[in-house]
Amino acid sequence: MKLHLKVPNMACSACVESITKAVKTVDPAAIVQADTKTKLVQIETQATETAITQAITAAGYTVTGD
Repeated sequence: MKLHLKVPNMACSACVESITKAVKTVDPAAIVQADTKTKLVQIETQATETAITQAITAAGYTVTGD
């Protein structure tokens, strides 16, 4: 499943790294692409959107619809 999430407080490469790490705790095989300019994170995963969103939120980031 492909998810497109908006993460308004993702500002730098360290943020991208934290978000990627959070996603991979839920699905180690997930493919994460993030753009700090558009604040969009694209995730290819077998996990549910809820699980991914909760992991990113737990890492300290806000997730909104795209």
